[in-house]
Amino acid sequence: MNLQSNVCCQREAKESCGLVGIYGHSGAVEKCFFGLHALQHRGQESAGISVSNGSEIICHTGMGLVHEVFPASVQHELTRKGNSAIGHVRYSTSGSSMLGNAQPILVEYSLGQMAVAHNGNLINALLLRDEYEAHGHIFIGSSDSEIIIHLMAKPSHISKPDPLAHVLGHLQGSFCLLFQFPDRIEAARDPYGIRPLCIGQLEDGAYIIASETCALDIVDATFIREVEPGEIVTLDDEGIRSRFFSEPKSVRPAHCIFEQVYFADPSSTIFNENVHVVRHKMGQQLAREAPVDADIVIPVPNCARCAAGGYAEESKIPYERGFTVSHYAGRTFIEPEQPMRDLAVKMKLNVIREVVKDKRLVVIEDSVVRGTTTRGKMGALRRAGAKEIHLRVASPPIRYPCYYGIDFPSRDELIANEKSIEEIRDYLEIDSLSYLTHDGMLSCVTNPPDHYCTACWSGAYPIPIEQVVSKFSMERHQQKLFE
Repeated sequence: MNLQSNVCCQREAKESCGLVGIYGHSGAVEKCFFGLHALQHRGQESAGISVSNGSEIICHTGMGLVHEVFPASVQHELTRKGNSAIGHVRYSTSGSSMLGNAQPILVEYSLGQMAVAHNGNLINALLLRDEYEAHGHIFIGSSDSEIIIHLMAKPSHISKPDPLAHVLGHLQGSFCLLFQFPDRIEAARDPYGIRPLCIGQLEDGAYIIASETCALDIVDATFIREVEPGEIVTLDDEGIRSRFFSEPKSVRPAHCIFEQVYFADPSSTIFNENVHVVRHKMGQQLAREAPVDADIVIPVPNCARCAAGGYAEESKIPYERGFTVSHYAGRTFIEPEQPMRDLAVKMKLNVIREVVKDKRLVVIEDSVVRGTTTRGKMGALRRAGAKEIHLRVASPPIRYPCYYGIDFPSRDELIANEKSIEEIRDYLEIDSLSYLTHDGMLSCVTNPPDHYCTACWSGAYPIPIEQVVSKFSMERHQQKLFE
């Protein structure tokens, strides 16, 4: 049973994915559904849930939003199938947006059934795929996640005392993983802790694992702790157990600070800090670094609201709402042509003319990637009569691509890579432009500064990139058919 839709979300920086896993609860499927709904901001292309009754796993995936893929009838049918579930919402950082790449991926191999859900990006997936294809392995989809299935099924890996730990040692890059077997769920996080993953407990004692704490909140689960970098957590009838596939603290953490800047929900606590609080601090720091004489502060919804509040508080400039957000436009289409991108912005955001007319504006953005949609927003403010537009960005200029699970454009498409700050200001047709400094950003978080990955700003990649690949590298054979 699969539902299909070909609509995709279009934002300048694309999301990673979201995971939820619940073991030993009669309402596991329902709670997994609500947890995925809370994580919808992390991926809107596809969704899936696999469920186990202790002896058999079944899986349902589809293209679209969570509520589209799982209407009440599907939820009811899945609920009847078991009390253990894992779920996934996807934005494709490796491989196309298509049903064949939706997760969880359910397979049957020599040890029985297994379902896998992945958040992150494996930088050695192409090398591993080349090796396995050379030995006759057949791949169905084009995501990096599928290579994990082949690693798990390799006879020499199965014979190891701890096959899962052995396989995880072969993976390079960022990964948070949920494995569902008929009798258990296993969760794992890469040794650098790049993406967030946390553990909670429901009122009846059942455990839940999710990408963000907002997924725990929606099902009234109590946050226990984060899954540690390099840790494997097992949920089964005996409760919860833990082991490490990588020596604890053997590598320095590299938490993705862009999660704090942009991806994560403001209500979530990730890397042991509340996202809203961090973004508010970034806005305050931005006001200290880049003050401006203006009449009002307005955010570009939705991610910049927290930073705008901090900027207004520190600068003593009144905070106003300059844009309305359409709650009915749904997801905007990915369009290759600039006129259609501009139309997509207009469909999603509308300027409140009476607020901005004849005003000197401080406009707060969380980040600027290509600059195309930002230019459209600034143009809309100008047409609405804004007297001055001073753009303040609550993160540094993005100059380098991410290889760990954020779908930034290529380096050539990053506006800050090819233009100076003044050239960007001129392109955006605004009166002034300032970014939060790198050190200023790191001053707003409480973990040691060198425990964060800042590669998209600094170019310092914590895991060496030996082979540069694109989002569609796994589809190289299919592409040849059209050349």
